[in-house]
Amino acid sequence: MKKKLIGYSLFFVALIAVFLYFVFAGTDNWKKKSAVISYVKPFAFKTQDGLPFTEKDMLGKVSVVEYFFTTCKGICPRLNSNMRTVYDVFKNEPDFQVVAHTCDPDRDSVTRLKEYADSLKINSRNWVLLTGRKDSLYQAARTSYLLDDPKNNVEKIEDQFIHTQFFAVVDKNGQVRGQIFDGLKKEDLIKLKEEVASLLKEKGGNAGFANGIFNNNP
Repeated sequence: MKKKLIGYSLFFVALIAVFLYFVFAGTDNWKKKSAVISYVKPFAFKTQDGLPFTEKDMLGKVSVVEYFFTTCKGICPRLNSNMRTVYDVFKNEPDFQVVAHTCDPDRDSVTRLKEYADSLKINSRNWVLLTGRKDSLYQAARTSYLLDDPKNNVEKIEDQFIHTQFFAVVDKNGQVRGQIFDGLKKEDLIKLKEEVASLLKEKGGNAGFANGIFNNNP
C-alpha cells in the first residue's frame, strides 16, 4: 500500500511538472530575466525634428541610450559607429529605438542636431537625438540611466560636462536592465545586442505602475 502511495505521488508530481512546462515554456515567465537596475524618470526634451519626446515615447520600445555631442572629436564618432552596429541588427524591429542625448545643449540646438543626424544618415523614427535643458539632460543621465556619477551634481550646472562612453538599455516598461555597457568594448557590445534581443521578446504593458515611470494620462 505504501509503495502504491509513493508511486501515485510521483505520478502526480510528474504530471504537474509536465503541465507547468506546457503552460510556461516559451513564455517570459519561464525565462530568467536580467536585473532591473534603475528606471526612467519623467522628462521632456525635443528631437532633431523639433518634436516633443518624453518618457512616454519609450513605452513599448526597447531603447538603447547614449550621450554625445556634435562637436566631439574624441570618443563620440567611435561610439556612434559602434551604436550603428547595434542599430543595423535591430533597425527593422518596430519596437526598437536608439535614444541619444546631447551633453552640450547650448551648442546642440534642434537645427544642429538635424544637420548631424542627416550627416549620419539615420532614420529619425527609430534613432532620435535629444536636446533640452542641461540640468534635465544631466539629471536623466545620472538618476535614470546611471551613465554618470550623481555626486557630480554638487558642481554648478554651468561648470559640469558629461563625457561618457557608456550605453544603457531600457525595456518596454521603462526599466533599465542588465548592466551599463561600455560602448568602446567589443565584448560589451556583444552583450548589449544579446540583451536587446532578449528584451524585444518580452511583453510590455506595465504602464501606470507604482513607481511612476509611466502612467495612463494622455
